[in-house]
Amino acid sequence: MTKRYVVIMAGGRGERFWPESRLARPKQLLPIVGEKAMLTQTVDRLKGLVDASDVFVITNAEQRDAVLEVCPALDPAKVIGEPMGRDTAAAVALATVLVRREDPNATFAMLPADAVIHDAEGLRSTLATAFEAAEANSVLATVGITASFPATGYGYIQQGDVLGEYASRTVFNVKRFVEKPDLETAQSYLDSGDYFWNAGMFVWSVSSIVAELEKSTPSLWSALQSIDQGLAAGEGIDPLLAEHYPNLEKISVDYAIIEKATNVVMVESGFDWDDVGDWPAVERHYPSDDSGNVARGLTEIQSSSNNIVFSRDEDHLIALLGVKDLIVVKTKDATLVCHKDKAQEIKKIVQTLGAKEALKKLT
Repeated sequence: MTKRYVVIMAGGRGERFWPESRLARPKQLLPIVGEKAMLTQTVDRLKGLVDASDVFVITNAEQRDAVLEVCPALDPAKVIGEPMGRDTAAAVALATVLVRREDPNATFAMLPADAVIHDAEGLRSTLATAFEAAEANSVLATVGITASFPATGYGYIQQGDVLGEYASRTVFNVKRFVEKPDLETAQSYLDSGDYFWNAGMFVWSVSSIVAELEKSTPSLWSALQSIDQGLAAGEGIDPLLAEHYPNLEKISVDYAIIEKATNVVMVESGFDWDDVGDWPAVERHYPSDDSGNVARGLTEIQSSSNNIVFSRDEDHLIALLGVKDLIVVKTKDATLVCHKDKAQEIKKIVQTLGAKEALKKLT
C-alpha cells in the first residue's frame, strides 16, 4: 500500500484574533473554538487516517516550541519552523522535499491548521477518497466544501465532469477556480449547485506535485533542491532554511500552481467546515442569549444585544450595559473593544503596536 502522510500548514501572525492571539501564539495554538488548541484538534481528527509519526507541521520558527507544547504526540523532527513567512507555495515545496526524503513514492495531504470541523469521521472519509484518487491518477486532488450560504469571504471551485469513484465517493474534474465574489455572484454560485467553497485542502502524490513545481515554479523548486542537497549532506534544516528562505518568491500555492494546473480534481466534502477567520465568526459556534449576545467567560450583560465577549480569566468580570454589536476581548495584558464592522481592521492595531518599541511586546 502507498505510504500516506499529512502536512499541516500552521503559520500566521496572530493578527485577526488579537489580543487573544499573538505572533508567538496565533489562532491555531489557541482554543478559539472548543477546549483544545485548534491545531491540536486538527491533529486529533487524523487518528485512524495516518499515525501521528507521519504528520509534519510547517510553522513559524517563533511558534515551533508552542506547537510541540500543544501537540506532544508529534515527532519533533517533523515540526519545521520557517524563518519567515513565504506563503503557501513555499510551504508546499518544502513539504514535498520533506515527504520525498521519507518515501519518494508516497502521497500526502496539505491541510490548514485552524479550520473548525466537528465531523472528524467525515473528514477522514473525504480525505481517504482524495488519497485513493491521487494514488490512481496523476492528479492534484482538492476538497470542495458544500456551500451553505452565499459567502463573499471564500474562494470557490466549479465542479466539472466526473473523474471516477474512489473509496465510495465520486471525484470530479475541476472546471475552474474563482476568487472571492460579491454577494450577487456568490448567491448565483449557491443557486447553481456546482460551486463549492475552497478550503485549501490538497492531496497529491510526490511525483505529481514535483511535476507541477518543476513546471510552474522552477526557481522556487530549484531553491528547495538546494535545501534537499544540504540535508542529504548532513546539514541542519534550520541553517539551510535561514540561507535560502529570504530569496524565495512569496506567492500562494493557488496562484502559483493550482489555478494553472489542468489536472486538478475535487472531492465534495462529507463534513461540516468553518474557516473562522475573525472574531464575528466565533459566534456561530457558541450559544447566544435571547438578545444575540455570545459570551465566553465571567460576564454580566444587560440591555445589550448582538455582542461578543471573550475572556478566559474567571476572576475578572466583564459587564456590558446598553451597547450592541461590540467585540470585547480581555487578556491578562490587553483588552480590545471594537465594533463588529471593524473586525477586519484589528490587524491595523497590531501593526501600529509593532512599530512602537514600548508596545511591541503586545503583538
